[in-house]
Amino acid sequence: MHKSLKVPKKATPYLLLFPIFIYYAVFWLAPVVSGVREVFIGMDGGFTLTENLKLMFQSELFSESVLNTAAFAAISVILQYIIALVLALLLSRKFTGSKLLMFVSMIPMAITPTATAILWKTGLVKDGWINSLLMNLHIIDQPIVFMNAEGFNAILLLIAIDTWTVTPSVMIILIAGLQGLQRELKEAAYTFGANKWQILKDITLPILKPSITTSVIMRMIAAVQVWSIAVMVLGYSKAPFLVERIAFYVDAIPGVDTSTKLAYTYSFLTTIVVLLATVVYLRVSNRNRIAGGGEEG
Repeated sequence: MHKSLKVPKKATPYLLLFPIFIYYAVFWLAPVVSGVREVFIGMDGGFTLTENLKLMFQSELFSESVLNTAAFAAISVILQYIIALVLALLLSRKFTGSKLLMFVSMIPMAITPTATAILWKTGLVKDGWINSLLMNLHIIDQPIVFMNAEGFNAILLLIAIDTWTVTPSVMIILIAGLQGLQRELKEAAYTFGANKWQILKDITLPILKPSITTSVIMRMIAAVQVWSIAVMVLGYSKAPFLVERIAFYVDAIPGVDTSTKLAYTYSFLTTIVVLLATVVYLRVSNRNRIAGGGEEG
């Protein structure tokens, strides 16, 4: 009789994950390697280090896309966290009507990105629901032409839409972090004469620091990759972003050799930015974990 093959215990998790490794190798790693390879192949088919990078740097709206991406990421993340923190602190008080406020605040999370873009685009047109609401409330006398927004005004418009969409998810993370805030800490602080601002600054925010740091960096990574709202609401080139440029060269002007190279090179640049943000995230997470372990010890 043949003895049954025994799998070492330590190898079992890797065998179970092996199909996932194969899947990512075929459907993720292979396309990524192919894309990176295209960045370093010139128009003549030969190897090059700088040709496609120069093509990208000299392309139309490159500098605008970099600046817009940086501005969008910075402003949207700061704004979303201020609003989310206020809502989280408010909802953690469990006042009358807090459940209704929580329900209303969570509505944007249930709407898909495409539906969000359609909702806001129908509102931003001249005869849309936003202008109708503002005029019925006698806030404005003439319709505002939102869709003509360009430059920084267009970025602010997209930041407002993104903030409405993303703030609930940030709020949930902060509410979860507040669950670790023991009531005894607040009561002790009040006993020693601390006011609400001092409790927020010296107790609440330090406890929330790991949640805030981790989710801020993750939001930054997501903000760098913004493009769908910009394209679906304003169209191409009105508010150029790094990923929006990739979609532009793939979708708007396909079949041209330079557009293909530009799409690959923009993808490469965006990947580098996201990887750098991920490295920062991992370093901060490890530092928070080590600090937390030290405090526990």
